[in-house]
Amino acid sequence: MENKWMFSQLFGDKTSPDAEVSDVDIVSAIEFDETGDYLAVGDRGGRVVVFERADAEVGRSEYKFYAEYQSHEPEFDYLKSLEIEEKINKIKWAKRNHAHFLLTTNDKTIKLWKLFEKKIRTLERSDPEDGLCVPKVNTRETVVAAAPRKVFSNAHAYHINAISLNSDCETFISADDLRINLWNLEISDQSFNIVDIKPANMEELTEVITSAEFHPQHCNIFMYSSSKGTIKVGDMRCAALCDNSAKVFEEEEDPASKSFFSEIISSISDCKFSGDGRYILSRDYLTLKIWDLKNESKPVKTIKIHDHLRSKLCDLYENDCIFDKFECDTSRDGMRVMTGSYNNMVYVYDWENNVTTSIQANKNFPKTINAYDSSRKRQEPNAESLDFGKKCLHVAWHPTDDFMAVGASNNLFLYESGPASDDDSE
Repeated sequence: MENKWMFSQLFGDKTSPDAEVSDVDIVSAIEFDETGDYLAVGDRGGRVVVFERADAEVGRSEYKFYAEYQSHEPEFDYLKSLEIEEKINKIKWAKRNHAHFLLTTNDKTIKLWKLFEKKIRTLERSDPEDGLCVPKVNTRETVVAAAPRKVFSNAHAYHINAISLNSDCETFISADDLRINLWNLEISDQSFNIVDIKPANMEELTEVITSAEFHPQHCNIFMYSSSKGTIKVGDMRCAALCDNSAKVFEEEEDPASKSFFSEIISSISDCKFSGDGRYILSRDYLTLKIWDLKNESKPVKTIKIHDHLRSKLCDLYENDCIFDKFECDTSRDGMRVMTGSYNNMVYVYDWENNVTTSIQANKNFPKTINAYDSSRKRQEPNAESLDFGKKCLHVAWHPTDDFMAVGASNNLFLYESGPASDDDSE
């Protein structure tokens, strides 16, 4: 039986879709741990909610609430007269031992949190023996507690847009607009600068760093993307400062199609290695590109996401939607990729078999899922009827299974691929 994408679960506010949503409740980061048994979700209010995989019926996955904690609070930089939001920009799971460890960051400060199960004990009065009353200690319940272990601060002059754990499980990188720093998880007061693109004269600034990630298998290799549409892969064995990248992945734009918006729409909002480290997935405003790490000349596949919006770029510039940063993710083998769009749409592309699945993250009709042949010209959405206030910016693919999480406003949607049952509607 052919596998199809199906709605699995919905977390969050289930009230009317027209109800006003508080800004602090909007999902801002999603991340599975390396096993896929735990899923962390951050929001603009600085909170992190963790879900745990529960025992479900065979062939189905189900998650339940595990823990919630306040990771970041709003701060004020008195030297720069700057308000620092509590919004969670990124979440990464560190190596687990007897407890769970998570790295979370807002614009300025990275924190390492420990999640552990804590037994709540109570004392009960016992009957006196030989005139001596010895109280009994009973375990009443077990709760999940969160404690900050390390705070990595004061290393970034600009807003942090990415953090990534190394495969050595000891170090991680953090990136802002102009620099990338290398940290050790055990040392919070010292970091090493490995990329610095800040020019001597800021008036000569032509590009900024937009995202960064370590290779999943080689601890010395990392990549970062830029607002110019380039992806640079660096090797830390070659030099302490990796400004001269080992590889540069860039597709030259046709001079005939250049416009005022060319530089904005070519800016890469997210890039990911596939689980096997063979492919690189990158997302810009209009397209999703898949690169082979061994071939810098051109992408293996270019998937048009927002081609129907080319005629609306002026309007999108005026309402700032052209600056929306859509994330992307890939299956472990890199053969299927996903990203979000407007109208709360999510697209899954099986680029090997030319199958596209469109999913609308709608809490009233969560089973609105359609699959079609990518090689045929599909009917593009009407740009005039799109709701640009509804968008799926944050997505995550399960590390081992065909299972994905999607953030839409203040809701978390979970979808899985499996044999379609009779009650699953397309």
